[in-house]
Amino acid sequence: MNRPIILGIVGDSAAGKTTLTRGIAQFLGPENVTVICTDDYHRYDRKQRAELGISALHPDCNYLDIMEQHLSLLRAGQPILKPIYNHKSGTFDAPEYVKPNQFVVVEGLLGYSTRSARDAYDVKVYLAPPEPLRTKWKIKRDTQKRGYTEDQVRAEMVKREPDSEQHIRPQRQWADLVVSFYPPTEQSEETNGHLNVRLVLRPNIPHPELTRVVSCDTAFTQSPIRLGLDRDMGKPVDVLEIDRHATGEQVQELEHFICGDIPNMLEACSRENNPELGKVTGTTGEMLQS
Repeated sequence: MNRPIILGIVGDSAAGKTTLTRGIAQFLGPENVTVICTDDYHRYDRKQRAELGISALHPDCNYLDIMEQHLSLLRAGQPILKPIYNHKSGTFDAPEYVKPNQFVVVEGLLGYSTRSARDAYDVKVYLAPPEPLRTKWKIKRDTQKRGYTEDQVRAEMVKREPDSEQHIRPQRQWADLVVSFYPPTEQSEETNGHLNVRLVLRPNIPHPELTRVVSCDTAFTQSPIRLGLDRDMGKPVDVLEIDRHATGEQVQELEHFICGDIPNMLEACSRENNPELGKVTGTTGEMLQS
């Protein structure tokens, strides 16, 4: 394949898209990854959106046609002149010339909203944390990084809810993997370093034969890493669950098995060769460790 591999990461605001993107770039090597944020394709700046009464989650607030064109060019290995939306100021900076590397990670709100855009991806991921957890993440990020008060963040989330329901969440149906980080029952206030994760694996793309290293049947096993069958949006899926109390040895065994199934990836999975593997700085500066 003599073209970039395109990975999509879509989810609602503060679902963890940027943090996951950083982790993937660290794993694959920053020099091998081009990161695109679809927020850069906003049609209006923050002040204009307020005046028009439209949220950034609405398709009409974004140049989806330009996003589609750029995805097509990147998939073909061609450079783009990409706009830049500045989240801190809420305005636009000068556009930048971007050449695709071996991997292109495209993260944002509306990446799967059109057929043309969906066709550009090799793998599509959707992030679906529980709403109480996403609310905590959004309050923390927007108060620390974007100058909002907690009351303003909560009010904005209420105002945006119809757009989330109509335009963001339906994109889950197009994902190859659905990733849901969630706090353990005994630590419901946990927001960062000690979360469980649930991975919905749809049969749209090949997945490793995990039954060789993972306990099966989520309903009856107490194993911290387990595989089972479920339904997601009405369709049958495999579900991989990894609890926060899984040991380092158990996680590394799973990592090595998955990486061993991918050419030239086993060395990259080695924590001996890469002791920083799995350590990612979150959007608000916290250090996360997988």
